[in-house]
Amino acid sequence: MSLTTKSRQLHRWMSALFTITVLSYIVMSALHPGQQPPPYITYAPLLPPALLFFTGLYPFALPYLARRA
Repeated sequence: MSLTTKSRQLHRWMSALFTITVLSYIVMSALHPGQQPPPYITYAPLLPPALLFFTGLYPFALPYLARRA
């Protein structure tokens, strides 16, 4: 498997993980109205977008890097 294929697969999994973490935040907020969800639920959605940025940056940069070579 090439690096591009691995990067795309990781990007897909990170987007699914992001969706799950956001949904869990919404569910926790709905189950406990008026209360702040625990910090691990509140901050969990922040990690997947950071990873999505880097896994999305690689395929975005490939055409530009190919022109330079």
